[in-house]
Amino acid sequence: MAGLPGAAGANLLALRSHNAALLLDLLRRAGRAGMSRLELAGRTGLTPQAVSKITARLREDGLVTEAGRQASTGGKPRTVLRLVPEAGHAVGLHLDRDELRAVLVDLTGAVVAERRTGLGLGAGAVAVLETVVSEARVLVEGLRAGAAGASGRAGAGRNRPAAESTVLGVGVAMPGPLDHTHGVLHRVTGFPEWDGFPLRDALARRLGVPVVLDKDTNAAALGLAVRGVGGEVGSFAYLHLGTGLGAGLVLGGAVHRGARTGAGEFGHQVVQLDGPPCPCGNRGCVEVLCLAAVARGDIDEAARVLGEGAANLVGLLDIDLVLLGGRTVAAEPERFVRGVAAVLDARARARGRARREDGDGPGAVPVRGVSGGEGVVAEGAAQLLLAPLFGRAEA
Repeated sequence: MAGLPGAAGANLLALRSHNAALLLDLLRRAGRAGMSRLELAGRTGLTPQAVSKITARLREDGLVTEAGRQASTGGKPRTVLRLVPEAGHAVGLHLDRDELRAVLVDLTGAVVAERRTGLGLGAGAVAVLETVVSEARVLVEGLRAGAAGASGRAGAGRNRPAAESTVLGVGVAMPGPLDHTHGVLHRVTGFPEWDGFPLRDALARRLGVPVVLDKDTNAAALGLAVRGVGGEVGSFAYLHLGTGLGAGLVLGGAVHRGARTGAGEFGHQVVQLDGPPCPCGNRGCVEVLCLAAVARGDIDEAARVLGEGAANLVGLLDIDLVLLGGRTVAAEPERFVRGVAAVLDARARARGRARREDGDGPGAVPVRGVSGGEGVVAEGAAQLLLAPLFGRAEA
C-alpha cells in the first residue's frame, strides 16, 4: 500500500533549528494575535536582524504569515506575524488493548479530525498494522480532500496547494513496556507475542513518513505539559486508568522515560503480597486490584487503591501534582479525584504536614482530573511529532 497522501514530514522537520524553534513556539503561544519582530527579538534575546532572517525563511516555508500591523505609538507601525496552523499536521494514534483512537492535529495541537475503531492487540501484528494504516490514511485523505476543495475555491492565485508538505509524520502511543529509542515493543502485559516487534519501522515503511513510538502514558504527559495543564509546577505524574494502569512522569520540566523507557510502570507496584495474580506475573499489583474493584462496580475502592499507589509515588519522587485520566477515570472523574486526594491527605496528615483549608500547604499534593481524558493519549502521540518543531521535545 502506498504511503500517506500529501506526506512530506521530513521537509518540515528539517527546518528545525534552535532559534527557529524559539520563534515558532512564541508565535504558537501568541495565537491569532501574533507578535512583531521586535517583540520576538526582545523575548528571545536574538538581534532584530537575526529574527528578520529567520522569520523570512519561515514565511517562505509557509509556517508564518503577516497578520496586519500594530497601532502606532509614535513610530512606524510594526508588522505582526502569526503562526499558520494549517501549514503542518501530525497524526496521533493511541493503540489500546481493545480500540484504536486516531486524531489529526494542526500545528497548534488542535484536533481537526478524529476516528475510533475496535482493535485487538491479540490479533497479531499483520492485522493490527492493516487497521492502523487504514485509519491513518482515512484521516489524511480527508484533510487532503478538504484542502483541495479550499484551493479550488480560492482560485489560481495560491502559491501552492494547501495539502502539499502538510503531514509531519505519525506518533504512536501504546501500552508498554517498549523501547522508545529503537521503536521496538517488549512484552506488553497480556500480549507477549508482540515482544521484539519493530513497530516503528514497520509503520514507517507502510506510511512513508517519520514515525515515533512511545508509551501511552509518556505521550499523554508530553501533551499535557505542552498544553500547560500542569501550570508552573516543575514535576507532575499523570496516572492513566483504562484497560490497564500506568503513569507518565514529568520531572524538572521534562518527560522522564528512564534509560530503557521503563519509567512509569506504575500499575505493577506490589501493594498486597498475597493478593490476586496479575498478568505481569506478580501478585497484588495496584493494576489488578484497581481493575478488579472497577469490574465489580466499587469505584470508591478503586479510587482508594489508586490513591495508595499515588501516595507511594508522591513519597518517592516528591512531585508537585497528580493528574488523573483514561476512560475509566473519565466515567467517574469526581469520585476518582476525591478518593485519590483523600489518601494523599491522610498520608500528609500522618507525616504532620496537613492540608490547609484553602487546599494548599506543605505536603499537600493537589489531585486533578484531566479534561478530555479519553483523547489525551492520542493528542499526546501527535505531540511526539509536533513538540520538536517548537523546541519542546521533552516538554
